[in-house]
Amino acid sequence: MNDLHDMSLRARNAYYDLSVSDLQSRNRVLLTLSEILKERAEEIFAQNQLDLADAEKSGLPAPLLHRLKFGRDKLAQVTAGLDALSTLPDPLSRTTYAEEIEQGLELYRVVCPIGVIGIIFESRPDALIQIASLCIKSGNTVLLKGGREALRSNQILCDCVRRALSACGFSPDCAQLLESREDVSSMLKEDKLIDLIIPRGSNEFVRYIMDHSRIPVLGHSDGICHVYIDQAADPALAVRVAVDSKVQNVSVCNAAETILIHEKAAPAVLPALAEALSASGVEIRGDESACGLISCVPASPEDWASEYLDYIVSIRIVPSLEEAVSHINRFGSHHTDCIITSDQAAASVFMNRVDSAGVYWNVSTRFADGFVYGFGAEVGIATGKLHARGPMGLEGLTTYKYKLIGSGQTMADIKSGAAVYTHRPLEKQCPF
Repeated sequence: MNDLHDMSLRARNAYYDLSVSDLQSRNRVLLTLSEILKERAEEIFAQNQLDLADAEKSGLPAPLLHRLKFGRDKLAQVTAGLDALSTLPDPLSRTTYAEEIEQGLELYRVVCPIGVIGIIFESRPDALIQIASLCIKSGNTVLLKGGREALRSNQILCDCVRRALSACGFSPDCAQLLESREDVSSMLKEDKLIDLIIPRGSNEFVRYIMDHSRIPVLGHSDGICHVYIDQAADPALAVRVAVDSKVQNVSVCNAAETILIHEKAAPAVLPALAEALSASGVEIRGDESACGLISCVPASPEDWASEYLDYIVSIRIVPSLEEAVSHINRFGSHHTDCIITSDQAAASVFMNRVDSAGVYWNVSTRFADGFVYGFGAEVGIATGKLHARGPMGLEGLTTYKYKLIGSGQTMADIKSGAAVYTHRPLEKQCPF
């Protein structure tokens, strides 16, 4: 029995208790975790500083260093998220379908946890707390694998989660940390014990996970987000929203990487937009038309399919709304895309035809976030369509089971005509 198999087995056994626990007990874990994080703040910051120092020595780019940092601001955000998550309704045990099959035979569809979930995420220590807390609230146990740059930070944060679980009467094995790439390879083989793998990263990484495991995979891939400035856009509004989408935080998956501008709007919008972006330190890579209006680096074909996560943006001038939609559906990652326009008909075309998890009208792509949506936090932003899409909160971590309650009914009764199907809707919750 290898270590990862043992971890998976312990996670499975811990799941059976966590999955049937009451809401008050699960919320108590979240609030206890919030207090433990505050009490151990200086220890956490010290470990994070060691991670940051090593990352700087290794030449990790500045935007990725920003993601790695876990200071007082991040701690405040994380604890606020835990407090908010504890106030949300119970995602479990809701009856979503109830029907009488035959007289005295009642069928209920009831929400329940998925089970044991393996989650691989990038070098963001705060993500560990968000993911673990969502899993606990939704009754799932979790195996966590973060980026190697954040190992010390993740170790102490996971220890905080495990202490909170123990303090509230649950097995600490509800949350366990994987520490090496070899652990990931081993985890992918545990299809009898792990119910779902959620990888966060590039398309190539997600595809690798899918190709090397029989466990169902729910991919959270690139954030190649777009802002399209339509011919009917207000120039000042367009600049404000586009700049916020790009520079408010360049190292996150909901930052805009490409800005498309209608050719009729470009002369009025592009110079002011370029000035604002340059003032924020953004390098502009433009197509031939854009380079004819502003001073910028000529874009290569690869730029249209690039997630920079840096102070770089590609800009293309398009002849029509239809071409903008076509560009996004071809080069985008189906994450979040925005149209800036005062034309409601144009907005309708864009929001219905762009095939992304989030489509926005006159608002920054940076709003694509589980906490912003009111989910308390998020496991990630799913860019696929099954079984969750967009910011994945509590609901995305649940499934359902059918509960059939009878008093001795048999199929022979139906076949003989002694009983008949009634298929009558029931207006009540499952008693179990």
